[in-house]
Amino acid sequence: MKRITLLIGIICCSLSYTNAQCPGGQVEVTIDVAVDQYGYEVYWELLPNGNNCGNGTIASGGNTNVGCGGGGAQNQNMSGYANNSTNNEGPWCLTDGSDYDIFFVDDWADGGATFTVNIEGFPVYTFTGTGSDETFTFTASGPPALDASVISIEVYDFVEAGNISITGDIKNLGTTTITSFDLSYSIDNGAAVTENISALSLAPFATYEFDHSTTWTANTAATYSLKVWVNNVNGAGDDDDISNDDMTKTVTIIEPIPNIMSSYTSDTITLSYDMIGTSSDQVSKPQDLDFHPNGELWVVNRGIGGDVSGGGGTTVTFTDPGGTGQSSLYRKDQNSKHFMNSPTGVAFSLNGNFSTSPGMYDANFGSGSPFTGPALWSSDPLVYAQPSGGNGSHLDMLHASSYAMGIAHETGNVFWIFDGNNNDIVRYDFASDHGPGNTDHGDGKIRRFTGMSVSRIDDVIGSHMELHKSSGWLYIVDNGNQRVLRLDINSGSVGGTPSYGPWETLAEYKNVDGATWETVVDSGLVEPSGIDVVDDRMIVTDHATGDIIIYDISSMPAVEIKRIVTGNPGIMGTVIGPEGRIWYVNYTMNEVIKIEPSDIITTPPPLAIDEANSGGKFSMYPNPSNGQVTINIGSVQSSTALLIVQDMFGKTVFESRAKNGSMTLNLSDYAAGIFMISLEDNGSLTTERLVIQK
Repeated sequence: MKRITLLIGIICCSLSYTNAQCPGGQVEVTIDVAVDQYGYEVYWELLPNGNNCGNGTIASGGNTNVGCGGGGAQNQNMSGYANNSTNNEGPWCLTDGSDYDIFFVDDWADGGATFTVNIEGFPVYTFTGTGSDETFTFTASGPPALDASVISIEVYDFVEAGNISITGDIKNLGTTTITSFDLSYSIDNGAAVTENISALSLAPFATYEFDHSTTWTANTAATYSLKVWVNNVNGAGDDDDISNDDMTKTVTIIEPIPNIMSSYTSDTITLSYDMIGTSSDQVSKPQDLDFHPNGELWVVNRGIGGDVSGGGGTTVTFTDPGGTGQSSLYRKDQNSKHFMNSPTGVAFSLNGNFSTSPGMYDANFGSGSPFTGPALWSSDPLVYAQPSGGNGSHLDMLHASSYAMGIAHETGNVFWIFDGNNNDIVRYDFASDHGPGNTDHGDGKIRRFTGMSVSRIDDVIGSHMELHKSSGWLYIVDNGNQRVLRLDINSGSVGGTPSYGPWETLAEYKNVDGATWETVVDSGLVEPSGIDVVDDRMIVTDHATGDIIIYDISSMPAVEIKRIVTGNPGIMGTVIGPEGRIWYVNYTMNEVIKIEPSDIITTPPPLAIDEANSGGKFSMYPNPSNGQVTINIGSVQSSTALLIVQDMFGKTVFESRAKNGSMTLNLSDYAAGIFMISLEDNGSLTTERLVIQK
């Protein structure tokens, strides 16, 4: 995907100012001040660099009753800027090349203003105020003529092995329209992979979203340095500022979770219960757990509910969980009373963010509206649970699901919620987060999937969910109805606006009607709660009995294979860890447990789930293999379909015309390692990983 984003409103407004006809050695500067729904809380001053507020003030704006020292005083009156307004300030003639400060104050200490600094009519700087007060520094200098800048790399911090798209954003920071450039990337400072992008019309201060035409084939789990750069802008070689032409990001390739469920279902293997966390680690009423892609185990505690001092959920992070170097870290965000009140679930993204679901009605406590929903958080220890004004450290929050009893991750900042207040399953897309402690939710998208009529037992026992990402089936514990469902997230049609909410401005809020869903399990469960899925196996916990049930989900309805009887009721969330082990929390006993088999049986990947509907997908066995592997191809659509095998360095070692049915490959002459098996069919590419062991 390649898309150009124009800042039309900003550029037009900037150019509409009357030119100040600044004398030589000076430049014209204006500032656009955009405020949120509480515009009267804001005050700011433009100052010479290093001056305190009120000393040598060049210009000021907003509510003068807040003033320099009113940050966090919560004593504002209704004056200053109108709510949800953009205010054009200036122009001023400032000394060319000199630094200046914008001092921002917020009476409620929760931010709420964005400053766009226009120099010679161009939006050169953008600052967003957070907390009670903040100082921003800019240089009063016009933009160069030709300047392309790599401003982001959108590849996640953690990525599963395979063909990885190199995506991100390039911004035109010059005054000349960009028509072409060379876009390159390299891995660990290796050979450059270059593509020429032409036929552009990238206006000044517009952004281009790139997707490099050549993917990165990464087959080995390791940490890599990904460098992306732009040059030869408009065919001119170097642009006027080469310091911003490149960006480097660390990307970690991770292994997929192995399927060792046969180790738990075998009658000849014994199971031990390893105590990972207890109340001594400040595990208290644990509701759920999930693994950070870096291997940390995060546990979410219910905490103190309601509008009370010290209220809100907490987390405990275990580093090297179950290892000799295990340690734990308890944290509570300063405003978890609103943003993490009575959390029922936690789910991680490969980008390092995580989201939590609230098991309560109104995070504003008595406002009359069911104003709550999932919150987005950074796992960065320099951000999470660190001071960030009155809104805490949360990255985002959308408010359309009270009694959210479970959560599952899809991709990026997209999560699924079990809405126990409306009995729906809801898809939340936070899009770009608003930053720690900020308030802009305008790019959020919510889709409410109707028709399943799920139900909760109460506001404590979670109804957890898990997305089987390769098939698109979302597995849902519907504990109020003592069953498990699954939803095809790619089905249904977008309909009208829901009658429920919203209580904030969103980019999208729609119903999805006619989605495909079906019953997975409808018997043998008392108070089902936790759930996870690997390949064609599903595990479900029962809060009432303390059992963990393993199912075969290769066909519907699911077939119960084995019950692990822990003997301790109170189990809620569960997760299949990076090494395939079963982990769970016991809410009643304040425990985090890992179940360790006495022997490990790795189950070969099954035939693809719902392969008949996969439109050309394939499966293979055994995997791991000694080199002899059988490929089962479902239904190819093209007579020119190809089956391709590449080694871990991306070298093609086998290629053949693909056809329906089975074929056997002999790769025994190749060394042990990871190979990528790809099916190219009718313009689509499906890739699976094969492990050869000897």
